[in-house]
Amino acid sequence: MTTTSTPPTAPATTGPAAEPPAGPPDAPFPIRFLPRLPTRFRVPAAFLLGAVLLVGVAPLLLSDFRLGLLAKYLCYGIVAVGVSLAWGRGGLLVLGQGVFFGLGGYAMAMHLKLADAAATGQPLPDFMQLYGTEGGLPWWWQPFANPVFALAMTVLLPMAVAALLGVLVFRRRVKGAYFAILSQALAAALAIWLVGQQATTGGTNGLTDFQGFFGYDLNDPVNQRMVYIVIAIALLLLMALARQLFVSRYGELLIAVRDSEERVRFLGYNPANVKLVAYVAAAGMAGLAGALFVPAVGIISPALIGVVPSIGFVIGAAVGGRASLVGAVLGAIAVAWAQSTLSDAWPAGWTYLQGLLFVVAVGFLPGGLASLRTVLRGRRTPDPGAATTTKGAAA
Repeated sequence: MTTTSTPPTAPATTGPAAEPPAGPPDAPFPIRFLPRLPTRFRVPAAFLLGAVLLVGVAPLLLSDFRLGLLAKYLCYGIVAVGVSLAWGRGGLLVLGQGVFFGLGGYAMAMHLKLADAAATGQPLPDFMQLYGTEGGLPWWWQPFANPVFALAMTVLLPMAVAALLGVLVFRRRVKGAYFAILSQALAAALAIWLVGQQATTGGTNGLTDFQGFFGYDLNDPVNQRMVYIVIAIALLLLMALARQLFVSRYGELLIAVRDSEERVRFLGYNPANVKLVAYVAAAGMAGLAGALFVPAVGIISPALIGVVPSIGFVIGAAVGGRASLVGAVLGAIAVAWAQSTLSDAWPAGWTYLQGLLFVVAVGFLPGGLASLRTVLRGRRTPDPGAATTTKGAAA
């Protein structure tokens, strides 16, 4: 006679030793280094810690040169926030973020060149005088003399271009590799156009040699530190904004569109509009990053916004973990630091190493380094369901 017995149920854990269950591996803001804090305090504590490290500790410990490099890397981190929103949450492989980075950067650079020319009493920026521009200042340069207009265009112009492209692409249900190729082709086209307009955009050299930043002398180390603090605060604020989008109803809808677009359409939502919002928001973040990059680094050129830099933005987010804000930002900073360090020692091979990082991250660790601990824990922890099945079969 065979007796069927149910496996004993594990006793419930009670008392102060009980811990809240860990969040999902792709939690929007996983905080692993603050395990003892209540859940509702972890995210504010993480932001406070990040603000202390970036705004308080880094300017005290780093030299002016190192702080300038960190400012450059943080600009890439701002782009990674948008990539995490569009690709990590929305599944949009945005390989053309260099376009929006460049639009924001050139909008800011044009204003700074006009301000420098006005401060010295010159009618044209220095490079236009060198190339002998005929007919005076081009008409599309003139509005950028207004600082309010220039600041607005650093964000609104990339968002407008993204909205136009998104409406044309998403309404026709273009997605996947086709969308990635289109966005990358746009980056290549913009870089080629900028190179051809040497008399009005600086051509291959781009726009450089900025002297002032809204009345402040950029050659003063104190003002350079101010620029760094502005970039750090902008990064923290955008991360906070992106996290709110992640945990909102829109964030859940964006994930649903990524996982099953047809099902969302049957439920009465328009997936094109959902993806368009994420794409436009990511473009605005990239434009702001480009605008802040100009005073921090002192140059904007086609070499910084073409196909290769656009792929680099995605690689940084993929290596760190595109579904995690912290992972995407840290990955972008780490890849940018590696590029600055390794490209000097290995200039011919850095591009291949960069591509290898992307292949490894996407193919073998889709969650990036942010999911490494979860993956290792899952391999070490035995499956209780499998153990129960084995015992039942043995009985």
